[in-house]
Amino acid sequence: MKAVILAAGCATRLRPHTDDRPKTLLHVGGVPILRRTMTSLLRCGFDQFVIGTGYLEHMVRESVESWFPDMVAAGAVTFVSNPDYKTTNNAYSLALVRPHVENDPFILLDGDVVFDLDVVEQLLERGPDCLAVRSVGGIGLEEVKVTADAEDRIQSIGKHVPVRWAMGESVGIELFSADTSRRLFAALHDRCFEQGLVNEYYEAAFQQIIEEGVALIGVDIGSSYATEIDTYEDLLAANDHQAGRPAFDVAVDQLRVAV
Repeated sequence: MKAVILAAGCATRLRPHTDDRPKTLLHVGGVPILRRTMTSLLRCGFDQFVIGTGYLEHMVRESVESWFPDMVAAGAVTFVSNPDYKTTNNAYSLALVRPHVENDPFILLDGDVVFDLDVVEQLLERGPDCLAVRSVGGIGLEEVKVTADAEDRIQSIGKHVPVRWAMGESVGIELFSADTSRRLFAALHDRCFEQGLVNEYYEAAFQQIIEEGVALIGVDIGSSYATEIDTYEDLLAANDHQAGRPAFDVAVDQLRVAV
């Protein structure tokens, strides 16, 4: 199964901590965020990774090669560079991975998400064409929020959604079928390369395919932990959360992946 992880951005809100490294290589609980993500996905059966890079991308490549040398050598990891990462947003980075993912089912994650393993397990249990929604706790005005109907089909998604109408916050983890993959990348291509909307979030493409008839289901992850690391306060909170938990086991890093 394929996983797409987007890790191209500069993370200016985390400076000076990201002056010399990408956000995805910051440590939470003593383990780089990207290594935590890939290890968790391996445990869930994902064995092919497409990583969107940009800012200090050589560090991402070198780190992944050091953690997963056998996987990289076997061709199970593909790096897709966004040379325009300074002037584009994550929709553009996602559009660039199209040749490696279109027509395939895949899971999509932002490279700054710290999450419990069972968040991904809940999405897999539900099946494709769904995304993780956190309804527990406060929802900020700047967070990506979703509204849904009585059957949890998402009606609207984005930062513009009023808090009072929101089912919850989208945490940046989505699972797509092959058919929805085709429709999503068609929408991304149209928006980024035909309309020139290179500086928008990929949720705008989600909204487009929803309006075109795709049913995306919001999966409420309940009390399971998932958070995006946008600020230093987020980083401190994630480390505090991990402090009371067992050490993260990275032994699965040495798995041999057959491709």
